[in-house]
Amino acid sequence: MSYSNGPRSAGRRRRKPERAGAGRLGLAGALTGAVGIAVIAAGIVVLRPGSDTDGGGSRPSQASGAGAATPPVASRPAPETGAAVSFTTPEGYGYSLAAVRSGTDAKPLGATEAPPSGTTYAYADYVLTNTQRRPVLLDFPADLFMPREQVPEDARERCMPQVGIPDAMCTLPNHSEIIARVDRSDPPFEEAGTQMMPAGASYVVRIASDLPVQDGVSASDLKLYVWNARYTSDRKGIELPYAS
Repeated sequence: MSYSNGPRSAGRRRRKPERAGAGRLGLAGALTGAVGIAVIAAGIVVLRPGSDTDGGGSRPSQASGAGAATPPVASRPAPETGAAVSFTTPEGYGYSLAAVRSGTDAKPLGATEAPPSGTTYAYADYVLTNTQRRPVLLDFPADLFMPREQVPEDARERCMPQVGIPDAMCTLPNHSEIIARVDRSDPPFEEAGTQMMPAGASYVVRIASDLPVQDGVSASDLKLYVWNARYTSDRKGIELPYAS
């Protein structure tokens, strides 16, 4: 009897530490799970759009392009434009574009490197409108084209033709900025790191060449086209007519 009870008693004594260890592991797992849940919850609070400390919702910020903020721009009445053209992207975003004017300037978007003698920079203005009742991606669909012969010879290899645009025209590297809000439109705002246009907002956008053109280029030589496949699927550039 003493022999048979001994091992069972010893077995019970050995199982006690295992149960204690399992209890500690269970407690650690519970604590780890609680910490993980807290971290996830904190992440949700931080990443949720509009989680301002004052409870006022997401704050708008100015933009010169998707994901890029710029200083605030003033509001102005709607300028005279040519006929507006409407576009819808595959994502369902709706825009209206209407050209205002084109021209040349040594500093079309403020301070920049002075162009070489005999050259200048080309630019064009257009009105970009969100035609929907919901925010849409802030995008700049229009591209600036000029006659290839009006581009200095050393920059012509950078002046790219595009399918659906007249062969004599090409586009230089350029960039776009919002230069005015139309009729008190709300400014762009950031959502998950992306610049968005509020519902119904309209902006005056200026697109300017980063490389110079010849001084002799006229405003009538400079054309605005929408050619990207996101906006025109038939691979034909759509010209935006200026105000007459």
